[in-house]
Amino acid sequence: MKTKPLSQDPGSKRYAYRVNKEENRKELKHVKIDETTLPKKSNGKKSSLMELPKKRFYRQRAHSNPFSDHQLEYPKSPSDMDWSRLYPYYKDESTGKMTNKVTIADIGCGFGGLLIDLSPKFPQDLILGMEIRVQVTNYVEDRIIALRNNNVTKQGYQNINVLRGNAMKFLPNFFEKGQLNKMFFCFPDPHFKQRKHKARIVTTTLLSEYAYVLKEGEGVVYTITDVEDLHLWMVKHLEAHPLFERLDEEWEKNDECVQIMRNATEEGKKVERKKGAKYIACFRRISNPEIII
Repeated sequence: MKTKPLSQDPGSKRYAYRVNKEENRKELKHVKIDETTLPKKSNGKKSSLMELPKKRFYRQRAHSNPFSDHQLEYPKSPSDMDWSRLYPYYKDESTGKMTNKVTIADIGCGFGGLLIDLSPKFPQDLILGMEIRVQVTNYVEDRIIALRNNNVTKQGYQNINVLRGNAMKFLPNFFEKGQLNKMFFCFPDPHFKQRKHKARIVTTTLLSEYAYVLKEGEGVVYTITDVEDLHLWMVKHLEAHPLFERLDEEWEKNDECVQIMRNATEEGKKVERKKGAKYIACFRRISNPEIII
């Protein structure tokens, strides 16, 4: 008899944990967290702290096939996207409109370490993580809910969130032309086999989409990996693209985001523990060339 995975076994600790977190997520995922939403203790008083999610209960494969049908939800166009569900704190109740737009995106955000470290550094920017794996997305959602709850008096972490999405297919469905100031690609899947290179997150076609959603003359693509072959691949494609120019090492040395992304992610910390190499390259989205008729 085939046994059920622990995540599907009603008698397992993992199953009970996930059910509890799912109920909590449904209740708090899209609401504005303030003192009225704080959970209550058994004595009826408001509890100030919520336990952070435990990663061991969200186990999933390290990578996911971006070409598979993942039954994702996405808007027909950016104007159809209801951002207030992810950032309720920034919804103007009198007009029903958002007061801010997403300007920073972490593509393949993993367990959300970069989002959390960027949040206090860019309090006026809405920061979005896009992640294709179900359980990893759930973990980040639960982590953000807990952080918002635990920092409610300072309105902390209201400017970050995550959605389950495939940036290789649907990025223009979410973002308008020139909307983003920064895009991060931190330790992406290297797809070592040559026949899998088409699944890499940086290709000529995808770079044109990234150029579309990045702000002309200002938008920056940040890349970091511990795989030299992938680093050379990304640099080669970005340098060959007419709408990107590489930023020099002096710029990288002085840029706050470069310093943050070195160790903010789980992969970055793992590489640091193993004393591995980290390869960084940053590119600015240049202005569109003038068309002379």
